[in-house]
Amino acid sequence: MTELKPVTAENLEAVLRLRVREDQQGFVSTAAESLAQAYVYSATAWPFAVCSDGETVGLIMMGYYEAKGYYTLWKLLIDRRYQGRGFGRQALALGIAFLKERFRVTEICTGVSPGNAAAKALYASMGFRPTGVAENGMEELRLIC
Repeated sequence: MTELKPVTAENLEAVLRLRVREDQQGFVSTAAESLAQAYVYSATAWPFAVCSDGETVGLIMMGYYEAKGYYTLWKLLIDRRYQGRGFGRQALALGIAFLKERFRVTEICTGVSPGNAAAKALYASMGFRPTGVAENGMEELRLIC
């Protein structure tokens, strides 16, 4: 069973060991970079370890983007050893549920690098659609809840 757990002293090292494939490194922030952002934006960032059967398989972080006034799927990283097993889809569904339950959101935005076809396909399969906005080298996608 896949679940989201807060990043704590008990699972921090496992989260920091998460790595994507070499060909994905330009698309995804490292776990350390993501946690540094979560620390700086602690009032509006919610990072979670993605866990399955006692193993840390990934990291997902949701946030509130104050400048634009919307909630966002900010980070999603599944370790290279666990990719292709449905953990990204499960983590995304759990992250969406977190935002809907905690904040009663009606829409969620995310950004994806133009060359990241796998992420685009995953987000599209979960209902995210392009908004036509491109900023900071990312294409914006929106899910209407």
